[in-house]
Amino acid sequence: MASVFVPVAYVIIVFGGLFIFSYFYRKHTSTRIYEPYFPSHPERNAYVTLLQMTDPPASNALLKSALVRRAMADVQRVLRIREDKPALQNLLQKGSVGDDLWNSLLAAEKELEAEIMEVVAEANSFVEGWGQVIFPTANEMLANEKMRAVFERTNEVKVEIEDKFDLRPKNSASQALSSAATAKPGDALSPPQHGTESIVSSDAEGSSKPGKKIKKRK
Repeated sequence: MASVFVPVAYVIIVFGGLFIFSYFYRKHTSTRIYEPYFPSHPERNAYVTLLQMTDPPASNALLKSALVRRAMADVQRVLRIREDKPALQNLLQKGSVGDDLWNSLLAAEKELEAEIMEVVAEANSFVEGWGQVIFPTANEMLANEKMRAVFERTNEVKVEIEDKFDLRPKNSASQALSSAATAKPGDALSPPQHGTESIVSSDAEGSSKPGKKIKKRK
């Protein structure tokens, strides 16, 4: 009887200890405050500040512009989380990073979901149905800003590449002056000689040879 009681007690003690440990661990991690994945949200703070202005109140055009900027910042954060989450998950499985960073990203993801719902509600409060198109509009504006930034840096990048690989074109005006200075005065005006000599020689030869009489046809 004692031989059966000992294994059962051992199993109860082991599983009971694991259960108690997991309970207190989950309770500790649920109340733990993680470092925020995104340190601040200045666009949201700016919109809330404008919304709370009463003397004088902010205009609707200014509030709409601030709300679009807030949506653009949210789109950037969504793209950032989509890029970081798979890589961070792989690093977590390999043990390269701790659980704190992963939990911080999950908390930021939940906070971002609530932020998106709040932006949609704010957009619908201005114009009914605007909440469905504000984020696609913000995405297009971000793409346009990136294209404009690339276009504005075109000349700068061109100069950097030319300086790096020594590809600056030589001055064409200086080349023209140097070629004009080295050229002979009569080169540009003198006609070609070979053609005239051949013509003169052929004429002379033709005149020196006796001409054949041409018989008239009856």
